[in-house]
Amino acid sequence: MSKAIGYLCFCVLAVGCSSIAHGAGNASAGRTKSAACAGCHGTDGNSMAPTFPRLAGQHAKYLSRQLSDFKSQKRTDPSMQAMAAGLSEQDMEDLGEFYAVQKAESPAGDKQQSAGDDQVAPLSEESIAAGRTVFIAGNEKTRVAACSACHGVGGEGNGPAGFPRLKGQYSAYLIKALNDFKEGLRENDDGAMMRTIAGKMSKAEINAVSAYLSNLR
Repeated sequence: MSKAIGYLCFCVLAVGCSSIAHGAGNASAGRTKSAACAGCHGTDGNSMAPTFPRLAGQHAKYLSRQLSDFKSQKRTDPSMQAMAAGLSEQDMEDLGEFYAVQKAESPAGDKQQSAGDDQVAPLSEESIAAGRTVFIAGNEKTRVAACSACHGVGGEGNGPAGFPRLKGQYSAYLIKALNDFKEGLRENDDGAMMRTIAGKMSKAEINAVSAYLSNLR
């Protein structure tokens, strides 16, 4: 087995690690319950601020899992923990289903990277192409696993496994998420899978992969 294939298998084997069972969410009920979320994520999950993730078209299982993790404080964020505190399991399923059936807008592209105070120059087409290479094939030299093994070649994610859709997501949000995993600030990845992968990525790779995903259509 080649090293590249081995990196792919690392992610593929992790498919069985998602721990929350996906139940029967009700999108209509979720629409009503989403009113409190609209201020940050938009009425249909297409948020306007790059620090707030786009939820439209995201997999329901992934969304309900994240809400559950916020409620249990397995994933930490003061605002989201407060929002999730009063949600029942059915509320989480309903919200996940509502956002999953919304149409994700096609962003104009996002080459300018920004995440909080971390500002870097706009990336070149060459850098975005480098991000594609890391996403699709990983980096054998530094043992960075191919992101596509779990998130799909087109960044669509894997609904049944609970792996999120990354296609068209804000680059600023992706940069923050990857850096949080890299620095151990986010720990709700089963088996420390994302912490292991992001921990081996350079800052340049994180920026390039994020820009590549943001520009996917």
